[in-house]
Amino acid sequence: MTRHVAVFAAVLASLVLVGLIAWQRTRREPAPVAHIPAGATLLQMPHYRVHSTATPAQTQQVGDAAESLHAAYRKLFPAEISGSTPPLTLVLYASREEFQRNNRSRPWAEAYYLQPASYAYYRDGANTYHWMLHEVVHHLNTEVAGWRLPTWANEGVASYLGASWLEDGVLTPGRSDPNAYPIWWLSRMQLTGNRQADIAAGRLIPLRDLLEGRGPDINRHVNLYYLHYWSLSHFLFHYQDGKYAAGYKQLLARGASTPDFERLIGPVEDVEAAWYTYLVEAMKRMQRYDADNGSER
Repeated sequence: MTRHVAVFAAVLASLVLVGLIAWQRTRREPAPVAHIPAGATLLQMPHYRVHSTATPAQTQQVGDAAESLHAAYRKLFPAEISGSTPPLTLVLYASREEFQRNNRSRPWAEAYYLQPASYAYYRDGANTYHWMLHEVVHHLNTEVAGWRLPTWANEGVASYLGASWLEDGVLTPGRSDPNAYPIWWLSRMQLTGNRQADIAAGRLIPLRDLLEGRGPDINRHVNLYYLHYWSLSHFLFHYQDGKYAAGYKQLLARGASTPDFERLIGPVEDVEAAWYTYLVEAMKRMQRYDADNGSER
């Protein structure tokens, strides 16, 4: 009798364990909720719901820019955004101060994407929307394209599109706006034209390190990293009339691993040499622009 009881107890314990594992696998975590500021208005756009404490005109301006970005993203990545998509949630603060009081990201962040919403503030000046556009690209990458990318690719595509020129409702990928981040820091890079010397001096992060998430502390070198992210994506889309563009799109769809980079783009060390030259030329163009326009950045 005792033996039968022991066997029954063991079977019962196994059933309880199996049931617990099945429950853990099937239970759903609570859906993330957007942090909407008190008193925010709602602007319904074709592809976005914009919750805003900015003025109606400011909100419309940022919403229109986001719609232009959506069209450019759809054209650039038609396979990832070919059908209709549910509206994405954007939260726009009236000022940088209000944004900082509600910041749930890194202390230095000027905007951020935290599922299920993108958060930014209305920025006075020539380009009022680039912070939001940057985060909306992250939003699209994650919730529409379904990509899971390493930092260099995720931030690279966001910087590339978020800093692109917007005019008459049309965003032109690759034509960079000097009044957008990180472009306005480009002329300060102080690259010498000697790649190894710039690596040794910390002015250039080696490409393999960038691809694999190694390098100096980003909290101390934010602008350096974002110039690398932006320039690498710009290079991969536009170098020699788009030599790498098709391969880069395939790379993004596959998750942008280093082995796939070398298979679809080329050996890292060879690509680094061409990318470095491309970056030096971009820096010089920005320096000439600043000199011609009297800009102090």
